[in-house]
Amino acid sequence: MARTEYYDDPSAPKPNSLVVAASAVVTDDKGRILLQRRRDNDLWALPGGGMDMGDSLPGTAVREVKEETGLDVEITGLVGTYTDPRHIIAYSDGEVRRQFNVCFTARVIGGALEISDESTELRFVDPEELDALPMHHTQRLRLVHFLEHRSAPYLG
Repeated sequence: MARTEYYDDPSAPKPNSLVVAASAVVTDDKGRILLQRRRDNDLWALPGGGMDMGDSLPGTAVREVKEETGLDVEITGLVGTYTDPRHIIAYSDGEVRRQFNVCFTARVIGGALEISDESTELRFVDPEELDALPMHHTQRLRLVHFLEHRSAPYLG
């Protein structure tokens, strides 16, 4: 299924769903950040996805990291909340999503890195390499906030 992201675009389709989602900035012992190259839009992104009815938000982040990367993680903190109504995600099946994302920090506690059907590549990226990777600016914003080592989470 293809995915198109819009930001502050008057030609974006109108949303027909609101999805609560969680993502995670997972780091290794060298300070590199785990990213996936998404199959649906070929952009680099943090692992994450929609919350199920039986999930908590931190549980969603843990589950999504496992499903998308094969790694077991534990949540260590909160980067922020991302609820900008100007960010619209349209899927080829007709869903047009307004997303509410809570981004956590996490560390690896087990598992093995393994590509899922949602990605074409996984890797731990040095922060200095982030600017060279193609990614939607809403993903980049989460990484900027993480790298700023804010004293309080971003609320937006």
